[in-house]
Amino acid sequence: MLKAPRSRGMINGLLLVLLALWGGLIPFIGPYFTFGFGSTATWHYTSDRLWLSILPAIAVMLGGLILLISAARSVAIVGSWLAIAGGLWFVVGTTIAPLWGGGPGRALGGQTRQIAEHLSFFEGLGAITILLAATALGRFLVVGVREARRAEAERAGVAAGTAGAAGAAGTGRSGRGTAVPEADRSGRGSTAAPEWERQAQPSREDQEASRGDGHRWHATLPRRR
Repeated sequence: MLKAPRSRGMINGLLLVLLALWGGLIPFIGPYFTFGFGSTATWHYTSDRLWLSILPAIAVMLGGLILLISAARSVAIVGSWLAIAGGLWFVVGTTIAPLWGGGPGRALGGQTRQIAEHLSFFEGLGAITILLAATALGRFLVVGVREARRAEAERAGVAAGTAGAAGAAGTGRSGRGTAVPEADRSGRGSTAAPEWERQAQPSREDQEASRGDGHRWHATLPRRR
């Protein structure tokens, strides 16, 4: 029951990895298209970009990779929560950053472009990340019908194997084998003479007396069982 199909979180994990790459790289390559915040210089590193973009992107990346490759239910749940935490920071990071005197800076371009920049860099990116990670979390929290049936079959197989081993051990201790069929106890399949051969045959005098009476003697043989 602690295992899950590897394909259960594969799609969500792959999408989370792609979103993490976008969120971590867009602040550095966006200025190529005049799309970003603050400076128009490309590949410009600042501590604000570290806290608001790089670190949450790393959290989402790790969570997505765990969902992508893990088949353990508990590990996948941890990966889902890690991705949720990264997406949540994408959403609230720009709101908390002014409290320590930081922030991403002023959005470049006009009003429409500024809305697109906020959604693409932070709020919208974080919302989609939380949605995908929460969906994966729900899939791993629920045990499917096929998984339950497979677990029951494995449990029954283990119980049968344990019972068979216990029976074999008990036979070895008592020194007795399996019960011999009744047919084998009667002599079939062994070197002992059959029961009808072990019965006493009529004597020669009895045979001659029978011939003298004009009756032919017939030996009555018991039917072999």
